[in-house]
Amino acid sequence: MSEPGHLHITRAPLQPNDFGYDIHVEYQVVNAPATGTAMHFSMHGEINGTTFTEAFELPRDMACNFASNCFHLAQKHGLPKTANIISMHHKYDAMFEDIRQRLDLKSGEAVQPEHLA
Repeated sequence: MSEPGHLHITRAPLQPNDFGYDIHVEYQVVNAPATGTAMHFSMHGEINGTTFTEAFELPRDMACNFASNCFHLAQKHGLPKTANIISMHHKYDAMFEDIRQRLDLKSGEAVQPEHLA
């Protein structure tokens, strides 16, 4: 389920040795002293029966890279590196478009080199 400011993804384990998750990602525009306009992300939920909470911010020009950050944090909390999240691409697409609108991002805008480090 995806709605403005919130993404909810779930997967039930299909086999006894399989993995499952119930993850919420919430996001909002903030003004960060160090980077200016940014997107604040809060992740919480459960992966393989273990609860977690994480938060991070991405500067405006990097906010559309949220999926990579979310995936790495989910792996940190137990999501297998082999997990196939491609099937959820349509949910990420809706979130990506919402973030672009909230930050008034245009195609082709440059990324600040100092944010790539």
